[in-house]
Amino acid sequence: MSKAEVWMGYLPSFYHGIREMKAIANAEGAELEKLDERLVDLIDQYYPETATWALSRYEQDLSIPVNPSKPLEQRRSVVISKMRGSGKVSASMLKNVAQAYERGSIEVSVQPAEYKVTIHFRDTLGIPPNLSDLQSAIEAIKPAHMAVDYALRYLTIAEVEGMTVEQLSATTQDRLLGGGA
Repeated sequence: MSKAEVWMGYLPSFYHGIREMKAIANAEGAELEKLDERLVDLIDQYYPETATWALSRYEQDLSIPVNPSKPLEQRRSVVISKMRGSGKVSASMLKNVAQAYERGSIEVSVQPAEYKVTIHFRDTLGIPPNLSDLQSAIEAIKPAHMAVDYALRYLTIAEVEGMTVEQLSATTQDRLLGGGA
């Protein structure tokens, strides 16, 4: 049901047959549709997961360099990570921050005796597109004495041998160890 029909529904029934009222309702309905779209867009800006034009505001507030040339998803990841990355540093906090950058499964293990944290990418093949942003975020929140290793996942020989010709032709080189730039 259009906004014009809803608007007409609020009026007494004797207005429904008047041509001028229908014209007014159609004009007002179009404006109400635009207003509704703008309100939905505005509400989307309140959450970094859905923000578009307000991302630069989040970035400024969080002291993140604004780079409009980056894809929105990567910029959102940086903002969400920065918002999550405050407080006492723990493996779960590092995982929470890393998960903001990566949609796949991530495992974070801490080896306190070796002063090392390892972030394992379980589902993502090859180098994630915003790995440098993740590295910067982790570097900003981890204790200075801890080293961080990133364990990336590539296709194994067994996985490649089990692929069909169509699957192989659709596989990009960066998913293979030593492939891609």
